[in-house]
Parts: sequence; C-alpha cells; structure tokens
Amino acid sequence: MTRVRAVLFDRDGTLVENVPDNADPERVHPVAGARQALELLRHRGLATGFLTHQPGIERGTLTEADVRRVDARVDELLGPFDVRGVCPHGPDDGCHCRSPEPGLLLWAAGRVCTGPEGIVVISGRGADVEAARRVGAHGILVPAPHTPPRETTAAEHVAPDLLTAVRAVLLGPPRGHVLVDERPIEEAYGTGAPGRPGGPR
Repeated sequence: MTRVRAVLFDRDGTLVENVPDNADPERVHPVAGARQALELLRHRGLATGFLTHQPGIERGTLTEADVRRVDARVDELLGPFDVRGVCPHGPDDGCHCRSPEPGLLLWAAGRVCTGPEGIVVISGRGADVEAARRVGAHGILVPAPHTPPRETTAAEHVAPDLLTAVRAVLLGPPRGHVLVDERPIEEAYGTGAPGRPGGPR
C-alpha cells in the first residue's frame, strides 16, 4: 500500500473555527489541537495543505483578496503549508473543484507531487471525504457541530477530534470505522455534553 505523503485539511471548521464568509484575518482562531497535529505531521516529513470552499466569492459577499488575507493569517498561525487551494463556486455552479467533485483535491495532489493514493483528507464535511474516496485517497471525517449525523454514519473513517485523526494517519492508512482516542466512545460522541459534536461549547 502506498505510504501517506501528504495530509490536506478543510480550512474552516477543521483547522480554524468556522466563520462563514470570513473576510477578517483577526477572526481566524485555530481549533484545539491544530498546532500540535500539524507539528506531528511535519516532524515526520509529511506535506501539509488546506483547501477551502468560498462560495461568497461567486455571490459577491467576499473577494478573492479577502480570501487570500484570511489564508495568509491561517498560514501565519499554523504554517508553513505546502499547498493552499480555494473553490470560489456555489453549489449549483457545476464546477469540478467543489466537493464531492475531486478537482481541487487532484490539483493539490499535483502541487505536492503526490498521487491521490498517497493523500489523506481530514475534514468535517462529508463531501470532502467523498471526493477523496472517488479518486482513491484516504478520508477521515472529524465531525463538527454543523456535520449532519448521516455524514458521520456514512463516512468510512471517523475521528472524534483533529489530533486523533492525525495520530491515526501516522500509524498508517486509516483502518476501522471509528478511530478512537483515549476517551470512551460514549464521551467522544455523546449527545449534548460540552465539547462534544452537537453539544454546547
């Protein structure tokens, strides 16, 4: 099996707190465990990158310059990243770069000179995990408050948090549906408790 060579993250809700149509770099805040997770990957020599869907560009509520400024802030706080990519299209535009279409993923794989089989995608969006599956990459879903339960059920691999997902990558390509950490699975996926998907924060 091909060794994992690069890990690509969804930007908003996975690496940094989700702020819809964010044009303000000062509102960029890393999620818990993001810095440590990225340090682990870079220490092992894996390439890292992030991808983001910004349909506000198409709608006119964001500019490409806005997105570049926010991306630069993410890089400043959590970088350096080997690749950054953006899809500016809306869900009805029929583009090839918006998940679950794999165009943006394939572009990023080319930028880091790695075939999709050597890529792991970590995201809170089921569409990103599906894009990975379509081209033979590995996908890990890290459910966020906005992740529909049906996407968690459908995902081939699920981790309760970002750091657990990255530790699973470092042990080899993901195996098993739920990639658990030290916490009981009831705590990781319980309903309505602080710090759990779907619970108050």
